[in-house]
Amino acid sequence: MNSKIITIPKVENPSGNYAIIEGATLPFDIKRVYYLYDIPSGSERGGHSHIGQQEFLVAASGSFDVILKDGAEEVKIILNKPDKGLLIYKGVWRELNNFSAGAVCLVMSSDIFDESDYIRDYSEYLKSI
Repeated sequence: MNSKIITIPKVENPSGNYAIIEGATLPFDIKRVYYLYDIPSGSERGGHSHIGQQEFLVAASGSFDVILKDGAEEVKIILNKPDKGLLIYKGVWRELNNFSAGAVCLVMSSDIFDESDYIRDYSEYLKSI
């Protein structure tokens, strides 16, 4: 599967830890940052693939599952630590579900929003690979 878990450098401190995402952390320059929050119980997000864009997902708070598909394989990754993120390369179908109460999914993207970069229909995705 064209993805990998990246450990985010962190600094532990008695008054609270912090994680640092800098240029060397990711294999791309961050062009867009957004986050998902207040996700109703049972909701699903994602349900798409990117043609050229890469994304890095972090459970900034709480937890959620990421289902990745490439037409041949399907894997489930649980994100539940703010110092671990999931790098998803282009061409991988992703679905997010099983959000805990208060979960926040932080997303860093390699490009600005461009609807033409999305494949939102799984049957179309399968035809594209």
